[in-house]
Amino acid sequence: MALYDRDYARAQPHVREQASSNVAFMKKTYQLLAASMVAAAAGAYVTMPYAEAIMQYKWFIFGAELLVLFFGLSLSRGKPGLNLAMLFLFTFLTGVSLVPLLASLIGAGNGAVIGNAFLMTSVLFGALSLFAINSRSDFSSWGKPLFITLIVVIIASLVNYFFLQSPMMHIVITAGILLLFGIFTIYDTQNIANGAYDSEVDAAVSLYLDFLNMFTAILQLLGIFGSDD
Repeated sequence: MALYDRDYARAQPHVREQASSNVAFMKKTYQLLAASMVAAAAGAYVTMPYAEAIMQYKWFIFGAELLVLFFGLSLSRGKPGLNLAMLFLFTFLTGVSLVPLLASLIGAGNGAVIGNAFLMTSVLFGALSLFAINSRSDFSSWGKPLFITLIVVIIASLVNYFFLQSPMMHIVITAGILLLFGIFTIYDTQNIANGAYDSEVDAAVSLYLDFLNMFTAILQLLGIFGSDD
């Protein structure tokens, strides 16, 4: 049952209280999501002049992201202040990781693609979120298939990056990532609306990862098809 698909006037007091609590939870989650995007933008802006150095240390930065994501955020769960610091550290680092891609687009004269990609991602993300919140369908069973698909996509990406190095395969995988995280957006949004998360920070991280991966995929696709090469 979708969060807003309820008759609050006739609902029992405890039901209305739960619904009100869910709405407050989602509001705080989206506030943290917006703040996370600001932190990511700050990370990209501050480190843009050092794009070449970031490219050299991109795997180190990626490793730092994973450490914060899987250990920092987990260990700080339930610790107000520290968990927020880990959230913004993680999103700041993701902004830094985007610098080589952003710099390559700007250097090629395709800087306008960045704004277009963000706008397209925002519209798509918003539409998918609204659909998830208001849909009568239950998407809670999608978790396992989505996770398996994610593993397959990651393996395919690594194989193509290190061995095949096929431009066509890169396009197919990037399009697949866009589709996959679009579906993840529906799944995660409905879980948040239905109270499946205990922490607004954890919920914000899930949505942020969905948005980030869709944005990166759209950015790459626009960069590829907008190139003169």
